[in-house]
Amino acid sequence: MNRVSQSLFAGLLSISSVLLPTAAVQADPASCHNVTLGLVEWTDLEVTSTVAEVLLEKLGYKVNTVTDSVDGIYQQMASKNADAFLGNWIPTSSESIAPYLGRRELEVLETNLNGAMYTLAVPQYVYDQGVTSVADLARYADRFGDRIYGLEAGNDGNKEVQSMIDKNAFGLGKFKLIETSERLMLAQVKGKTRKGDWIAFLAWTPHPMNQNFDIAYLDGADDYFGPNKGAAQVRTIVRGGLKEECPNVARLLTNLTFSLEMEEKVMDQVMNGFVPTKRAVHMWMNQNEAQLAHWLKGVKTLDGQSPDSMAIASSLKVGLGRDPD
Repeated sequence: MNRVSQSLFAGLLSISSVLLPTAAVQADPASCHNVTLGLVEWTDLEVTSTVAEVLLEKLGYKVNTVTDSVDGIYQQMASKNADAFLGNWIPTSSESIAPYLGRRELEVLETNLNGAMYTLAVPQYVYDQGVTSVADLARYADRFGDRIYGLEAGNDGNKEVQSMIDKNAFGLGKFKLIETSERLMLAQVKGKTRKGDWIAFLAWTPHPMNQNFDIAYLDGADDYFGPNKGAAQVRTIVRGGLKEECPNVARLLTNLTFSLEMEEKVMDQVMNGFVPTKRAVHMWMNQNEAQLAHWLKGVKTLDGQSPDSMAIASSLKVGLGRDPD
């Protein structure tokens, strides 16, 4: 081998040493084979978490879930009892998650949804009668029964409402926050709107409530829910160290970004079509192979193989047989 050939060969070896590690992703170690996702009982989070669960299972992982309040999930993750949470709403959750991020017990992995919204709302007929801002609620306290309906205990939105009440902001000092659940809160909205009664409640996008009920979001609470009527992002959070310990899991979770249209379509099937969540997710992924391929880009199966998105999409086809669990 002459000097030119030797130099060329050495250069190729040098290039290979740089490229090969990024091209050949190693399979995750055995300690990563069980993945635990944190859940709060929100339909949007159930949908996105089920997407993660289905794909992790298709890659060969075993998936567990733990259900708790938002604060409870952060504590579970800080204690390494949960690995990931796809429902970190910003800005409402900024304060509660900050200590965990500061101690590096939790890490922000990716923003999985843009264009969300989260603030207080009323039925449109209430808005049309003059309740257009949070400052208007106290003027009609009797009509609202001095109540604002929220979500489960520990919810970040509840905390913002309770902060308003505690500070007597907007004259809300006599109001009571009703802590319930997404399902029960919306049952109250449904019952009140059928009778034309007044109700103030937490509302957000994406959610089928925006199509199922004629509602209006209130102005004035930007100091609590963020500007532009609580314009929000949703982030994926992982426990400290997961990215380094389980890079393949982290890569998949990083890829999992969603759209308002996708989430609302699947949520509508679950909430109004009474389709089990996993079945609804299977149906959507089977019909959207291009998105599935994006989610699986650069990801490996548990044994280090490149997954076939087309084959996975086909395997998710839902026929007339037994629904997925």
